Amino acid sequence: MPIVYQQEIDAQTAIALWKIEETASELLSSLQLKPHELETVNSLGNSKRLIHWLSTRVLLRKMLNTEEYIDCRMDEHGKPFLVNFDYHISLSHSYDYAAVMIGKDRKVGIDIELIKQKIVLIRKKFLNEHELMHLQVDTDVDALYACWCAKEAVYKWNGIKGLEFRKDMHISPFEAADSGKLDIAVDLQQGRRELEVSYFKTADGYMLGYVIG
Repeated sequence: MPIVYQQEIDAQTAIALWKIEETASELLSSLQLKPHELETVNSLGNSKRLIHWLSTRVLLRKMLNTEEYIDCRMDEHGKPFLVNFDYHISLSHSYDYAAVMIGKDRKVGIDIELIKQKIVLIRKKFLNEHELMHLQVDTDVDALYACWCAKEAVYKWNGIKGLEFRKDMHISPFEAADSGKLDIAVDLQQGRRELEVSYFKTADGYMLGYVIG
C-alpha cells in the first residue's frame, strides 16, 4: 500500500494520503471484518465505492499501527468513529486516492477532490453572494476547489447533518496558491466558531483540505 503523503501536524494529529492500486481482494486480505462490515462489503458489490470503503479502512489501520481489530462505524449523522479507540477520525476519497485524518484530542475533518473544470459551473451552490463578491475566485478552478474542500472538511469536522455550505459557512478573503490556509467562520447551533483550514494541491491534480478544532 503506497502512502504517498504523511504528515504529523502535531503530536496528537496526523494525516495520510494513499494512492489506491490494490484490488478489492487484496484490500480485504489486510482487514479483519465482522459480520456487520461484511454486510456493507456485500451491499457495495464490485464497485469503486467498495474500493474506497476498503482503502480508507486499510489506511486507517496502517496509521494506527496496530494488529488489533479496528471497529470503525458511522453514527446517525454519517460521521465515522472508532469503537475501540478514543480518537477522532475523518475519512475521504476521490478517484485514485484515499485520505485519513486522526486527532487524538480534538475533532478533525479532511476532504480530497480531483480537480475538474466543471466546478466553475456550480460555484454558486457552495459559495454565498458575499463570498462570490469578495473572494475574487470567480473562474479560478484551484481556488474554487480550495474553498470547496475547506467547507467539506469543516462539515465533516462538525459531523452533524444540517450545516449548509452557503448559509452557515463564511470564508474570509485569502491569497490563493497551491498550498496555504484560509479562515472560515461557521455558524453552529451553539454559536459562531472561527476555524483555520489548511489546503494543498497535489502534483497530479487533486486538492486536499483539512481542519482541526
